[in-house]
Order: sequence, then C-alpha cells, then structure tokens
Amino acid sequence: MPNTTLLDIAIRNNQSMGAALIEETQRAVPEISGGAARTIGGVVYKTRVRTALPTVSFRRYGEGNAAQKSTWELRSFDCHVLNPRWETDVAIAQASEDGPEAAIADEAIGQMQGALITLGRQFYYGAGTGDALGFPGLIDQYDSTNMLVDAGGTTANTGTSVWALKWGPMGVEWLWGNGGQLSMSELKIERVLDANNNPYDAYTQTMLARPGLKTGAKYCMGRIRKLTDDAGKGLTDALLSQLYQKFPVGWRPDAFYSTRRAIGQLQRSRTATNPTGAPAPIPNDWNGIPIIPTDSISDTEALTL
Repeated sequence: MPNTTLLDIAIRNNQSMGAALIEETQRAVPEISGGAARTIGGVVYKTRVRTALPTVSFRRYGEGNAAQKSTWELRSFDCHVLNPRWETDVAIAQASEDGPEAAIADEAIGQMQGALITLGRQFYYGAGTGDALGFPGLIDQYDSTNMLVDAGGTTANTGTSVWALKWGPMGVEWLWGNGGQLSMSELKIERVLDANNNPYDAYTQTMLARPGLKTGAKYCMGRIRKLTDDAGKGLTDALLSQLYQKFPVGWRPDAFYSTRRAIGQLQRSRTATNPTGAPAPIPNDWNGIPIIPTDSISDTEALTL
C-alpha cells in the first residue's frame, strides 16, 4: 500500500494554496515527496515502541513455560514551529509584467522550496548540525551500535552517509501537528523597514506548519558513514550489502538515500569490475531497492558525526 505523503495530507485538508506549493516544489526533497506522513491532533505524539521480541519456546506435555513478553519503550515525538514570512515590495510587484499576483506567487514558491530544503536537512541532522530549534533527526534517533556500517574514510569534513529507511507506521514517518496544519495567512500590505530602518510598503504573507519526525523499531533505519573520496573508502555494493544485512527478515528497507557523489563512487566501483570494461550505468537500485539521490545529505560531514 502506498504511503500517505505531505501532499496527500494537504489535499485531504482542502489546503489548496499549500497543496499547490508543495506539488510545485517537493521534487527537490525526495524524503518529503516519497516519505510516509501522518497527522496528529496536537503537537506531541506519544507511542510505545517495541525494542525486543519475546523469547518463545516449545514445552513438554504436563509442563508449562514461563510467561514471556515484548520489551517496550514509551517515546514522545514533538512537532516544532515552521513559520516562514515573506515580503514583496509593492512597487516591484505592481511592476511585474504578469501582475502583482504572479510576483507574489513566485516568492511563495521560493519560500516553500526553502522550507522543504530546511526540513530535508533537519530530517537527517536534527538539532545538532541542522536547526537548533527544529525536531531531532535520524542521526539522533537511529541505533548507532547495531544499525551502522563504517566505511572508514579519514579526510576530515569530507564524509557523507547513505541511509536505508523503512517507511510507515512501524517505521519512519513525518508528523504534521494540529491535524496537518499548513496554513497560509491572508495577503496584506504592511509598512516594513529596509536595512537602514527606512519604511516602505510591501505585500506580506506567512506560512505556519508543525512538522516532526517519528521513528519506530530500531530496524526501520540504518546508516553507512565516513564515505569519502579517500582510496577505497567510497560507496560500494559490499557496503550496501553490509547495511542490508543489519535489517532482519521482514524489515527490508524501502529505499537507500544518498548524495550524487556517493552514487558516482558506486558507479565507478561497478565499472572497475565490469568484464566488458564499459562504464556501468548510473545506479538507481541495489537488488531492487531504489537508490534515491538527495541534496539533503551533506558531502562535508564531520567524521565524528
């Protein structure tokens, strides 16, 4: 069953302006366009997360077994305020060949794309190397003991990561608080100030959303880190295989997310082992699991991350 996405939520909530902006701009952030999403009534989502399965065994006739149970952990996931504001000089808007509405719409598209790019980076890096006022990201929530493969790169601040994700209610999900709020304020003309505190009239508008990120069982996300351009430290099929093996049966990841640099490394590693010597095609999957390029992951990660 396809996952519900942010665009689906905006359409369902009759947020026509928000839906139009999302549809126009979400291609830049595949984590949002293809990622599972759910709405919550308020701004805090509390759930039990299973951290270990019970040990189940057979028994002899006339003998019993001790009761067993899953190990659970109560987790709380918060939604945070995303509230961009934009201003368009009235004189500039009214001078537009296509009219002031077109000029204002162009700015709204840019603001939405900027908001989605911010969300994409927050998705991976959280409050540490993302926005300190935003929600915790994958880097804060994944099991770095059991779900990590280390590529071993050594050149400082040239690292990148590949993430394998299982989307859905038991896996990774975007949260959208206040019932999926994505509200656009009324467009109005206000007196604003320039850099020298001189006033002028501008069209102003804001958007308000409450995004958050929920992760389920530890097997819903895994990471390859310290991928660099050091010799032998780039992305290979062997590393993807190691990451895949971290996931138990029944938790096959839905996709790998990677930078174009790492995908290029994978392509060159396949070319080097190609018996014909012809360049391998640009990889778009590993054993049927899509490899999705994204700009939300950095190619300049600290190796300590």
